[in-house]
Amino acid sequence: MSAPVRVINHPFVQHKLTLMRQGQTSTAKFRRLIKEVGILLAYEVTRDLPLKYETIETPIAPMVAPMLASEKKMVIVSIMRAGQGLLDGILELMPSARVGHIGLYRDPTTLVPIEYYLKLPQGLEQRDILVVDPMLATGNSAVAAVDRIKEFDPLSIKFLCLLAAPEGVEYFQQQHPDVPIYTAAIDHKLDEHGYIVPGMGDVGDRLYGTK
Repeated sequence: MSAPVRVINHPFVQHKLTLMRQGQTSTAKFRRLIKEVGILLAYEVTRDLPLKYETIETPIAPMVAPMLASEKKMVIVSIMRAGQGLLDGILELMPSARVGHIGLYRDPTTLVPIEYYLKLPQGLEQRDILVVDPMLATGNSAVAAVDRIKEFDPLSIKFLCLLAAPEGVEYFQQQHPDVPIYTAAIDHKLDEHGYIVPGMGDVGDRLYGTK
């Protein structure tokens, strides 16, 4: 049985996602929105983080209060370059998390991902990993990234995206049935070029103002 696909349908997430989809949204506004959505999605993805309890002093009295047990053991791995937009938002919520990067690009003919960069923190075998990429389209890049991360035998892996296509979800679950997917929406299909329909276009281009 595959790990669940969790669609995060919070009204703020859905509203900001709609603004990002609109073709007339400027680069500056798109960049701001993806960071804001990254923060909101991170709340849901980290809902099951363990807590520990410590004695603290309030201005009134001592108490035993909950605190995160493992924020410093979290690693956020961004699939370059579009993953950086979500990463910036997530780090607003988890500033102590470690960060890794995987550089992948799609061959325009075969759509096969080609790795050109890999930099990960040490000690992944003691850490929980959150892989972020705005689009789960064909699933090839996400699968390739998780393949590489699993070579380091981390404690756990989750995958977070803004949009997913049914084809990408199916392929990812076939290859990594143990890795849960978190997304803001599952769209209709892929087109003949491997883009999500209706989607929001090329996130990297919209994020950085390139073509």
